[in-house]
Amino acid sequence: MTLNARHFLLPAMASVALLASPARGELPQGVSKMIEAARATGDAAKVATALELARSAFPEKAEDIAAIEAEWAAAKAERDALAAAQHEEKIRTASAFDLWSGEGELGGFQSSGNSETAGLTASLSLVRKGIDWTHRVRARADYQRQNGVTSRENFLFAYEPRWQFGEDVFAYGLAQFERDRIQGYTGRYAISGGLGYNIVDNGDLSLSVKAGPAFRVTQSTDGSSESRIAGLVGVDFDWRILERLTLTQDVNALAETGGQAVAVFDAAGTTLNLITGLDFRVTDSLRARLSYQVDYDSNPPIGNVTTDTLTRATIIYGF
Repeated sequence: MTLNARHFLLPAMASVALLASPARGELPQGVSKMIEAARATGDAAKVATALELARSAFPEKAEDIAAIEAEWAAAKAERDALAAAQHEEKIRTASAFDLWSGEGELGGFQSSGNSETAGLTASLSLVRKGIDWTHRVRARADYQRQNGVTSRENFLFAYEPRWQFGEDVFAYGLAQFERDRIQGYTGRYAISGGLGYNIVDNGDLSLSVKAGPAFRVTQSTDGSSESRIAGLVGVDFDWRILERLTLTQDVNALAETGGQAVAVFDAAGTTLNLITGLDFRVTDSLRARLSYQVDYDSNPPIGNVTTDTLTRATIIYGF
């Protein structure tokens, strides 16, 4: 309720009190209707505001108002428990193809480094959240042709299951495939698994870290192939700066979730992939996104530079 509404409502309620003088144990009819209207919305904040206004206008009815508040809290707790039980039952009886949600992303990009180009980018992200398990599937493609020649061809596909076995502790797995001829490889396969920890998650700010061993196979454009054991470290960060504006960092540029910076360290060098983005929520299903990606490889193929950057402007639709 706004301050203006409160400014006009309090004198009106006081006038009702002077004129009606209801018996003890009963609230004025107007006040009761206001509280019932707030309760009918199911919005706890509106109910709290209505009860606060009632207490301010009728302090002598504090016990009656407290009883209404206690009854509302008990009823809400019962409804929440029932909804949670129904949701859990729905998850337990769902098939492997049910309960998936996702986002589709489409836009353009401008790059510098091994290529100076502009082109199109598209991605798809799917998430299935269970009771203890979460499954994520990510796919992305960046592609451009100029004068009949492919100047950028980057594809990524990743599957990541996560098991939440503690309030803040989880185990993860990762299987990922990448192809980027401009960076010098026709295929890069990686698998990893380890543990993670949710440091902060309060709605507006979330931060988690994960780490574990990894195994990577790289097939270069010159026909050579190498396999190495590595270690993976990941940081996932999201910050809702304003109601509709969120700062994210994500290894594959995705708002669910939230933001990641992932580095893979091995004996032959260091690979770092960092994507920083700003998401503006237009509607509940539609977001506009501006992101900046840095790909760093301390030991790139001969003829390539160590750092690639990519700037994307995209539209994201959630479903």
